[in-house]
Amino acid sequence: MTTKKYAVLSLSGGMDSSSLLLHLLAHNYSVFALSFDYGQKHKTELMCAQKQVKLLQDKGFDIHYKVITLEGLSSLLSSTLIENNAEVPEGHYQEETMRQTVVPNRNKIFSSIIQSVALSLAVAKDTQVEIAMGVHAGDHQVYPDCTESFRDKDYAAFLEGNWDSEKVSYYLPYINVDKSQVLEDGLLACQSLDLDYKVIYRNTFTSYKPIMHAGEIYSDYKSSSSIERIEAFMLQDIEDPINYADENGPVDWQRVCEHASVVIDEFKRKSSAC
Repeated sequence: MTTKKYAVLSLSGGMDSSSLLLHLLAHNYSVFALSFDYGQKHKTELMCAQKQVKLLQDKGFDIHYKVITLEGLSSLLSSTLIENNAEVPEGHYQEETMRQTVVPNRNKIFSSIIQSVALSLAVAKDTQVEIAMGVHAGDHQVYPDCTESFRDKDYAAFLEGNWDSEKVSYYLPYINVDKSQVLEDGLLACQSLDLDYKVIYRNTFTSYKPIMHAGEIYSDYKSSSSIERIEAFMLQDIEDPINYADENGPVDWQRVCEHASVVIDEFKRKSSAC
């Protein structure tokens, strides 16, 4: 009999953590997924996470889910991702301007809560529990709290400060791969789980600048997070199933790819000139 595996997952509702959820299910984990409402402008991702979990639960997958609301925190934070702050910049994900999207100490805040839940689960069930996070190599330059170095130091502090903490470990399968490879892994998991990737990835949201048009929420295609997502689908040679729009209304996939290609080429040109 196979020993049951447990994972606590930080599930944003974006492409990376959703791919990791699929990965965990394909590897026979019982998943405890946590989402965080910290006053982000792109709350659509939370709705997507909830829809995704419900869809998978209805198919019989072993997922427990909770949204953690950090009420009162957003008014104290300075970041373009937070409500009532400056506009999210446009451009390539690794441009210098993307530092404006950093939420101070966000992943450390999330990490402490996730560690608490993982340790409580490990003690209650007297078993090993893994903390699963969808951080990938593309995050490292912009977000220092997504690096392996940060994670190791944070984990060391957790071990030092808690009894029975050795029952908890980290699982970071994407730490050294790019977003296209994250998507590839998610697509393979969909095949393994007999899921339609179009249905699954339609219930994800990556844009930092959601656009409302005729009562419907669309993804933008010009902000950094959107460019990176679009590039991943382009590299996998498949169409992203979510709907995109700009200030003039919905746009088709060809237009989205054309804009992303211009931004990516311009970033590569500037990078090679440095």
